Amino acid sequence: MSLPSTSSVEPAVLQPAPVKRLLSLDTLRGFDMFWIMGGEEIFQVLAKTTGWAWAVLIADQFTHPDWNGFRAYDLIFPLFVFMAGVSTPFSIGSRLDKGDDKALIARKIITRGLILVVLGIIYNNGLFVKAIQDTRFPSVLGRIGLAGMFAQLIFLYAQPRTRYIWFVGILLGYWAAMMLIPVPGCGAGVLTMECNLASYIDRMVVPGHLYKTIHDPEGLFSTIPAIGNALLGIFAGSFLKEHGKTGNQKAVQLLGAGALFILLGVLWNFVFPINKNLWTSSFMLVTGGLSLTLLSIFYWIIDVKGIKGWTFFFTIIGMNSILIYLAGEFIEFEYATHFFFGGLIKLISSGWVAALLGVLGYLAVKWAFLYFLYKKKTFLRV
Repeated sequence: MSLPSTSSVEPAVLQPAPVKRLLSLDTLRGFDMFWIMGGEEIFQVLAKTTGWAWAVLIADQFTHPDWNGFRAYDLIFPLFVFMAGVSTPFSIGSRLDKGDDKALIARKIITRGLILVVLGIIYNNGLFVKAIQDTRFPSVLGRIGLAGMFAQLIFLYAQPRTRYIWFVGILLGYWAAMMLIPVPGCGAGVLTMECNLASYIDRMVVPGHLYKTIHDPEGLFSTIPAIGNALLGIFAGSFLKEHGKTGNQKAVQLLGAGALFILLGVLWNFVFPINKNLWTSSFMLVTGGLSLTLLSIFYWIIDVKGIKGWTFFFTIIGMNSILIYLAGEFIEFEYATHFFFGGLIKLISSGWVAALLGVLGYLAVKWAFLYFLYKKKTFLRV
């Protein structure tokens, strides 16, 4: 895609309750957001200025495939949705344990989801800048909000076994719909950008402008399988919250589950291609498996082994993840980077060192901004 404070706006769909936090989750969230806030540019700049083979290889992983396929950059968004789910048993679960009214909790869940949808529209279009027909309504924040909202409502009202039925049903139902329902002029089971069912439905029902005119990667219909990422996070969070297993056992079982989901996604790819644009069921399984794998590693290192000294850098980012995502739209971080680092960069003249320093300076300015907010105990919440 997310604490004490001041007038805030980070959705609880993205954050656990302050009293029961997993440091590994905050760190993983910050690690995920680090690449979104500019970390990937380190390798892009090195690849462009040096041509080093290893830099080119890594930089390629920080791009998206044109259509089918998978690269590391494709994991960032679904990992955030997954972490929204992981926090749910700690936040909403704790309220249920205290006997809070389900209707009030549901109202809060829906409100938060819709606020994220509105923030996503503002992020895409600004405030009252575009006419309705030119407005892009689907968004990254909107998908996080809707997927998290529906997954949390399932968690709230469904029994544990029924939640698994929902999970399987969503993935199989989406697959069946995409392969069996015909698109006018194209037929059934066609998964090109022009002819797939998800894009067709979005063109019919979503107002305004789609990102690629005939298709939107954050479209409405393809948000359905993203609920699976959030549900898988809920399953992982519930498992971590359980008593009766050691931290080592939990980490190993999460790792094994991650490997299993990756394998199932790769096998499903043969009949339902891994595709981020369509958020296919195979894409959900692969990204869900990788998310479980990363969570197990971070959990084992940080919460089990207690190796925490390195986490501070990322937790500063993770505790204000929505804010740093939005901030680039109204704060000129490039100007501050030039102010603080421009002279030093000129002294170095040109070449890859100067280019790399520019990226590192940009990241330093953003992190310092987040650190300042952290020291002031100011966090964005919804």
